[in-house]
Amino acid sequence: MLIKLLGVLIVILGFAFKLDSILIIVLAMIVTALTGGLGVNGLLETLGQSFVANRSMGIFIVTLLVVGTLERNGLRESAARLIAKVKSATAGNVISTYAVMRVIFAAFNVSFGGVAGFVRPVIMPMALGAIKAKGLEPNPEHTEAIKGLASGSENVTWFFGQVLFIGSSGALLVQSTLKNLGYEVNLIDLAKVEIPVAIFATLVYIVYTLITDHQMMKKYYGGDQVSASEKPETPKVEA
Repeated sequence: MLIKLLGVLIVILGFAFKLDSILIIVLAMIVTALTGGLGVNGLLETLGQSFVANRSMGIFIVTLLVVGTLERNGLRESAARLIAKVKSATAGNVISTYAVMRVIFAAFNVSFGGVAGFVRPVIMPMALGAIKAKGLEPNPEHTEAIKGLASGSENVTWFFGQVLFIGSSGALLVQSTLKNLGYEVNLIDLAKVEIPVAIFATLVYIVYTLITDHQMMKKYYGGDQVSASEKPETPKVEA
């Protein structure tokens, strides 16, 4: 009976010796299937059933692969170059613009891939590029704050925006919760009530983002926020 735990031993030893994680898991899976009497056919059947039952995870995996490939081929650099062309852009403006766009698309239940799939490879480089476009080097503490603001814009707008889509999991959860409390509501009326809430939440977060970014610009860079290209040239005096 203990031989069936051989897969667990493989996992423990594999991680202890810092071997390849995927190789360890696959090897442990095969050994467990064979020692447990599942066999090759049973293993493949179980894998197939698990994949079908959790096929939505496949979309998440594909998204990560696509984003990783794009990053390797210069996605972050392209995003930074794009925003650098807008001289008046700031990190707060970039994040605020994304918040508006995000809540609109969330109302139609359209996802961009979340923090890992869109905020990190696209919004963050654009926000930092807006600072560099002014001839400044992003302060490490400011960079960390921008990460939080950018991720927060995704969380806030998606949380309040996706319930506007009739039939979304969030809307159904609210409807079922109210039903258990004795309130019968339909999804259309629920969406109408939540529209002003989503708008207000988005505006509050935009104001918070702009104020926070403005304060950090003054704190870390002072009044010297003019790019070298915008500074007037010192006239040359000929002898």
